Amino acid sequence: MTDDREAADGRAADERAADERDELSAAGRLSSAPVAEQDQPEAEVVGIGVLGWLRWTWRQLTSMRVALILLFLLSLAAVPGSLIPQTAASPSKVQAWQAKHKSWVSLFNELGMFHVYSSFWFSAIYILLFVSLVGCIIPRTWQFVGVLRARPPAAPRHLVRLPVYATWRSSADADTVLTAAHGVLRKRRFRTSAAGDAISSEKGYLREFGNLLFHISLVAMLIAFAVTKLAGGQGTVIVVEGGTFSNNVTQYDDFEPSSLYTADSLAPFGFTLDGFDASFQTSGSGRGQAINFDARLSYWLGADGKKTSGTASVNHPLQVGGDNVYLTAHGFAPVIQVTNAKGEVIFNGATPCLPQDANVTSLCTIKVTDGYVGKDGKKTQLGFSGIFAPTAEIDSVLGPRSTFPAANNPGLFITGFQGDLGMDTGNAQSVYELDTTAMKQLKLDSTNLWKAQLHPGQGMKLPDGGTITMTGLKQWANFTVAHNPGTGSALVSSALAILGLIGSLFVQRRRIWVRAVTGADGVTTVELAGLARNESSRIADELAEVALALQDSAPADRDGEGDDDRRADDQRAGDEDDDPSAEDPELTATSLSKER
Repeated sequence: MTDDREAADGRAADERAADERDELSAAGRLSSAPVAEQDQPEAEVVGIGVLGWLRWTWRQLTSMRVALILLFLLSLAAVPGSLIPQTAASPSKVQAWQAKHKSWVSLFNELGMFHVYSSFWFSAIYILLFVSLVGCIIPRTWQFVGVLRARPPAAPRHLVRLPVYATWRSSADADTVLTAAHGVLRKRRFRTSAAGDAISSEKGYLREFGNLLFHISLVAMLIAFAVTKLAGGQGTVIVVEGGTFSNNVTQYDDFEPSSLYTADSLAPFGFTLDGFDASFQTSGSGRGQAINFDARLSYWLGADGKKTSGTASVNHPLQVGGDNVYLTAHGFAPVIQVTNAKGEVIFNGATPCLPQDANVTSLCTIKVTDGYVGKDGKKTQLGFSGIFAPTAEIDSVLGPRSTFPAANNPGLFITGFQGDLGMDTGNAQSVYELDTTAMKQLKLDSTNLWKAQLHPGQGMKLPDGGTITMTGLKQWANFTVAHNPGTGSALVSSALAILGLIGSLFVQRRRIWVRAVTGADGVTTVELAGLARNESSRIADELAEVALALQDSAPADRDGEGDDDRRADDQRAGDEDDDPSAEDPELTATSLSKER
């Protein structure tokens, strides 16, 4: 008797194990992500050897977790590039920042903070992210293709154990029910497969497709950025109103080539800055804020190209050929004329001044290299430095400053030096800085220094008999001419990445099974069960809609409802005996259940 009981218990255990394997096979994995290898015991990890460590490192690098971490690090690494001026965008702003934060310049130069996107640490994160994404995508794509080629898994033997379930008895024959179920599911865009007395269906493949599309688009964006770095380049140039620029390396203030984009790759075009229009708010809390900046240009393409009018404004570059002309900064350029004691004009031109604040209070430097003779009769050089204010005001504490960014009351406040400007030493020298090492400050007499306050049309005599006059005022614009061949691809990749992310977040992978079995009494038992990747009311609602649609072809047999209830109760009782973890104690023959 004991042997018989043990044999029965063994058969019951085997049957439960078979049921569990059957249900696991039917449910399958509702994600096409590759199965992660189990963590090895510590003892095995210690003794895996060099090759094993390499494999372990590769698995970690190509895991989705590490890819997300690297993506987060890349976004953090890009923050300094938006907070600290970049040489590629505006060298003048970099110089102004360095002048204000001299103690940080050395460290920031070592870390590449002024060219973040080409620094060694940004490139390292960039390359690791690229490798990680490729390592993630390849196995997931292969797995996804296998899922698409496979049939939906067969129905488990006990559908009542699945999270969402419905059943009823009908007088319709089983073939009619299954045919109707096949049509209903296909109409709802499920992939279906018939096996025995059940129909298997599956839907929601766009979830994993969206996931793959998102990651593939990220790789495409990285490739587009790499192409831009390798085959793109840019340069910056300051052009004063009325000035002309030709796309030649000698005309740039700064030029950044790349491996595949050199001085010989520059497209033959040019433009003239016809005028600069700027307007600002004149009242309210936003007084002084810019309303618009527009650089009016006349450009041509090719040596004999026809001039065409165009406009470059903030965030709206002018496209010339395959290059973009970006407006990155603007300021004022007082027109200065300097004469010597004989009345000869030795300097006449507009001098761009470097803005220092929102009201365009600017540092101005004027260098006169030829034609001036000092009191000793020897040729000398002149240098003038000071402040230009478009709306000038002299503060008792701060000194000259501008109170508004528009040229309402332009004023130039300078002092002068004579001697050697140091421009013949061969050392690089900023146009915005004056090297007074070998110069002496101009004086009116032994005790008073020479200073000048100039407004348009006003001049002042120099100590040695010459004059300096502010004859007018112009505006200047700083342009960045960029050749970025990967920009279009990056934009398309970004749009696809967003679409893929939407699909992976809002599409749900789910499966529905329909079983119809005609009993000896001629009545057909119809069962429906559903399973989703995660808990959601959508699968329960969808199963209810399928059940209602089947009622037309397989109406419920009300006469056998009591028998059906008793059979469902017997089925649940048997399942609870076989599986102690079984739930849904309130399930009835015509109810929908959802696992909580």
